[in-house]
Amino acid sequence: MTTHVCIDEHAVPGGGPYAITVGPDRALWFTLVRSGQIGRLVPGEPPTTHQLDPDCGPTIIVTGPDGALWFTEYRSHRIGRITTDGVLDEFAPPTPNCGPFGIAAGPDGALWFTETATDRIGRITTDGQITEFPLPTAGAFPSAIIAGTDGGMWFTLNQANAIGRIGTNGDVTIHPLPTEAAGPVGITAGRDGTLWFVEINAGQIGRITPDGTIDEFPPPDRAARPHAITSDDNGGYWFTEWGANRIGAISPDGAISVHELPTPGSEPHGITLGPDGALWTALETGALARITRSTHTNA
Repeated sequence: MTTHVCIDEHAVPGGGPYAITVGPDRALWFTLVRSGQIGRLVPGEPPTTHQLDPDCGPTIIVTGPDGALWFTEYRSHRIGRITTDGVLDEFAPPTPNCGPFGIAAGPDGALWFTETATDRIGRITTDGQITEFPLPTAGAFPSAIIAGTDGGMWFTLNQANAIGRIGTNGDVTIHPLPTEAAGPVGITAGRDGTLWFVEINAGQIGRITPDGTIDEFPPPDRAARPHAITSDDNGGYWFTEWGANRIGAISPDGAISVHELPTPGSEPHGITLGPDGALWTALETGALARITRSTHTNA
């Protein structure tokens, strides 16, 4: 059985596509970190953008439980909300200069986000009420966050070399990684209850079970600097290799394949499963890449 991968790039206006998600309108929504914009792309149609504060640094974007898109503004230290018709609201967490980065919808009808600069996890309701929960580790740099199937929120601690879990009651558990200075960043949830994450410094893909058992899988190039990871529709996981200009795939049993992007130095960051069944990744040099897969039986 052989899997063939085809990658097409779609240029987008603005500067620095960073994260990407599917909106409730079945369009692709993405952040433009360099120009302070939120972009929208319906496959097959021209992209559009919504202007924010040019210096706000929008980073991660997700669909909220209220049918709007929610995102973090890393440089202006705010949480943003934009409706599918472009109405914008912004909310400032109680702790100033907190550096919000990751954000994800939780099982409790709220959104949860990381505060990289203040060692806190935040919770924001859809009407903008924010609660903050301190972490037990200083200088941890909490980064990406995702809802697990166990009812908790799981997040990476980039500088503390660990994976954390916070319950909706605020209880926090920390799981140290086996590899020193691994630098975990992106994280996603698997169908089987596991969480998969990438280690940008160690050049590995990791898996953690709800009870804290961790496995690590090295791609062929340990210097590739994997950045983000998402699940596909077949039980596998796809990740970006920011430092090597590639997209990688890993199966549940740890088998890895990698695929070169067409444009050299394109800096792939966020990645998601699109509304058309393809994988889409944000290339910080100015495009979204569409990755299609076909499987052939070897004769």
